[in-house]
Amino acid sequence: MRFIKTLIIAGTATALAACSTAVSAPASDPRIDGGGDTAVVAMSPLTGLPETVPTPVLIVKLDNTRNAQPHAGLKNADVVYIEEVEYGITRLAAVFSSTIPTRIGPTRSARITDIDLTSQYGAPAFAFSGVQKKMWPAINDSTVVDVSPNKYAAAYFRDQSRRVPYNLFLNGTKSLSWATGVSSDRNVGFVFSADTPAGGLTNTGATMKWSEASAELIYDSITGLYKVALNGTPALADEDASGQNAATVIIQNVIQTQSKYWDKGGGNTPHATTIGTGTATVLRDGQSFNVTWNRPTADSGTTFTMADGSPMPFKPGQQWVVLLNSKTPATLLPLPTPAPSSTSKTTKAPAAI
Repeated sequence: MRFIKTLIIAGTATALAACSTAVSAPASDPRIDGGGDTAVVAMSPLTGLPETVPTPVLIVKLDNTRNAQPHAGLKNADVVYIEEVEYGITRLAAVFSSTIPTRIGPTRSARITDIDLTSQYGAPAFAFSGVQKKMWPAINDSTVVDVSPNKYAAAYFRDQSRRVPYNLFLNGTKSLSWATGVSSDRNVGFVFSADTPAGGLTNTGATMKWSEASAELIYDSITGLYKVALNGTPALADEDASGQNAATVIIQNVIQTQSKYWDKGGGNTPHATTIGTGTATVLRDGQSFNVTWNRPTADSGTTFTMADGSPMPFKPGQQWVVLLNSKTPATLLPLPTPAPSSTSKTTKAPAAI
């Protein structure tokens, strides 16, 4: 019998077993001929899907108000982060590596949370529309390769069918072709498996709320993915009518503090602490899992561990990570019950997590 052993490239551990689909990332590039009855399949450390060779990483800041809809290129992101900015609204940080679109946007400015967040990707290309003058030193001292209009204006263009400031778009392939020293995809702590782990609680999704924004991710049993709604409306995609969907949703509870950065209107930019440890809730396959996240240093990835100490395996595909202030917990829908779900049709109230 011929088995397929799956290995993720550019990480820290080999596949768990020849017959297992759970994988994390080994330290060296294992793109070698498996020989005999073992075939080595290279996997992306960001999605858990097949990849031929390591590819450069591009991180793009995107607007996340209703005026940003539909997003362009977002469906091709490997990882999507939701982070809070001023006035209780949110923005997205989309990580591209497997596919680099020629139209990504609308792009917006960077924030202080991005500095620590991006460093776990090494030296990624970082695309953003700009940044307040006071924050430029933080950008320049960070690990990112700046591909903002400040460096590569010709990689950006305006969509005249949209209004300013929601009409600035990036040609991702152009920005990467001009940038130098950009890191390829590498282990950021993720482990993947096509199999749902034991111990989950059944639910249909989760809702996260900020003072002026919201995100809701609802499980679709037909596609096996989570439909994304942002700010009370379905998250639309420029490319097709299916909208935005997540294979795994990671609700990462973080300590959020006031930063030294303020905008002209007096709004403070919050800083989400992504280095350290904390709790998280992972949603996959219609179930939720309470886990612990850990990231000891700025250049290390973020690991997610189950109660028994084993790695929490994500479902291969696009990953959505919500950086949520630990003081404002998410709400699971409906009240979780031990999996498999009860056949009872009794309506149950949502539960805060």
